[in-house]
Amino acid sequence: MRRSLAFRITALCLAVAGVAVLVAGLVAAGLVRRAGQDVLRTSLAAQADVVASQVDEAGLGSRLGLPKVADVLRGQGISIVVVRPRGVLPGNDAAAARAAMEAGLSGITAGQVISASRTVAGQQYLVEARGVGTGVGFALVAPVQTGRAAQRTLVRDILLSLGAGLLVAAAAGLLLGRLLARPLRRTADVAATMRQGRRDLRVPVEGPAEVAEVATAVNELAVALQQSEARQREFLLSVSHELRTPLTAVHGFAESLADGVVSGEEARRAGETIRQESGRLERLVSDLLDLARLGADEFRLDLAEVDLTDTVRHCAQVWRTRCERAGVDFHVELPPEPVFAVADARRLRQVLDGLAENALRVTPAGAPLTLSLSGAGVLQVRDGGPGLAPEDYAVAFERGTLNAKYRGRRPVGSGIGLALAHGLVTRMGGTISAGPAPEGGAAFTIALPPAGGRPTLGS
Repeated sequence: MRRSLAFRITALCLAVAGVAVLVAGLVAAGLVRRAGQDVLRTSLAAQADVVASQVDEAGLGSRLGLPKVADVLRGQGISIVVVRPRGVLPGNDAAAARAAMEAGLSGITAGQVISASRTVAGQQYLVEARGVGTGVGFALVAPVQTGRAAQRTLVRDILLSLGAGLLVAAAAGLLLGRLLARPLRRTADVAATMRQGRRDLRVPVEGPAEVAEVATAVNELAVALQQSEARQREFLLSVSHELRTPLTAVHGFAESLADGVVSGEEARRAGETIRQESGRLERLVSDLLDLARLGADEFRLDLAEVDLTDTVRHCAQVWRTRCERAGVDFHVELPPEPVFAVADARRLRQVLDGLAENALRVTPAGAPLTLSLSGAGVLQVRDGGPGLAPEDYAVAFERGTLNAKYRGRRPVGSGIGLALAHGLVTRMGGTISAGPAPEGGAAFTIALPPAGGRPTLGS
C-alpha cells in the first residue's frame, strides 16, 4: 500500500497542506499580534494626549481629578506613572513604573512625547509618556497581552485550520491518486497480458500527458512485438523450407544407396548429390550460427590490412566459372593500383560470395553480373536481374523480409544471407547499402575502413 501511487500522492498532499497551514498560522499569528500592538499603541497614545490636556504644569493636578483618572485607566489594565521634581509616583504597578523609567520618563521635558516598548521580567509593556513641564510628566503603561489564554486561543485556531486543511488534502489526494492510477493500472494489466502472449490488446490513451505517453509507448511496443514475431515466424518458415529441400534429397538418395536401388555410375551421382546437398546444409547451418553469434562479445574478427584488389581478383575467378555455366555475362572492374582496407579477409570473402550467389540466383541467362572495386575502396556486386521495389532497398538487410515478400515469385534464398552480410560488414567497421544498379537489377555497395585507420579488434 505504501508503494502505491495513490498513497504517495495522498501523503504528499497531506504534507503540503500541513506545512501550508502551519506556515500560514504562524505568519497570521505574527500579523495579528503586531496588529493588536498597533491598535493598543494608538489607543494608549490617544488616552495619553487626553490626560495631558487635563493636567496643569505645577503638580499634575487634574481638572477631572488624577485619582479618578488613574482608577478609570486601571479598569482598562493601564497603569499611570507620574514624575515630579520631588520624586516619582509609581502607582500600584512597580513593573510598569520600571518600564516607564527605562523608556526615559525620569528625564522628560516639557512638551516631549515618548512612545516606546520595554520588557520587564519577561512581560512586554507599551509606554506613552508626555512632558507637561520641567521635570514634570506622566506615562501610561499597558502590558501586551501574550498570556496563556491568548496562546491557547491561537494554538486552537491553528489546530482547527490544520485539521480542516488535512481533511481537504486527504480527500483531494485520494481522488487525484485514483484518477492517475486508473489508466496506469489499465496499462499494467495490458502489459501483463502481453507477457502471457497476447498482442491484440491496446491501452486507452487518456489521462495526463505523461500517463498518455506511457500508454502510447505500450501500444507501440505491442505493434512492434506483433511485427517482430510475424517476421520471426516468416523467417523460421523460410529456413525450414531451405533445410527441408537438401534434407529431402540427402534422405532420398541415401535410402536408394542403402536399399541397393542404384549402383555403378548412378551410385556415384547419388553420392555426389548427397555431398553437394550436405555442403549446402553445412553452409546454411554455419550462416545461422554466425548470424546468432554476431551480437555476442565472443564473436571475434581477424582484422588486418587487406589488399582488396587481390581479394576481388580471386573471387572473380570462381564466379566467372559459375556464371559461364549459368549463361550469365560476368564482368569484373578493378583499379589500376592496389587498394588496401582494414577487414577480416575470410569474412569479407564470405560476404562477397553471398552477395554474388544471391545475384546469380535472380539473374537470367544473357544478363550481366558485375563485381567491381573503385580506387576509393568501394566494393559493389551488381546484377541485371529484376531488382527490387524502391521501398524494399531500405529493408533489404532485415532478416527474412525479402524472402517473405518474393518467395513464390522468384528464386530466393534462406532469408539470412543479406542480414549476415550486413552484420559482418558492420562488425568490420564498414557500411553496406542496397540500391538500383545501372545493369537494371540491384546493386550492393560495401565501404570498409581504409588502411591506417584500423578499428579495435572484435569491435
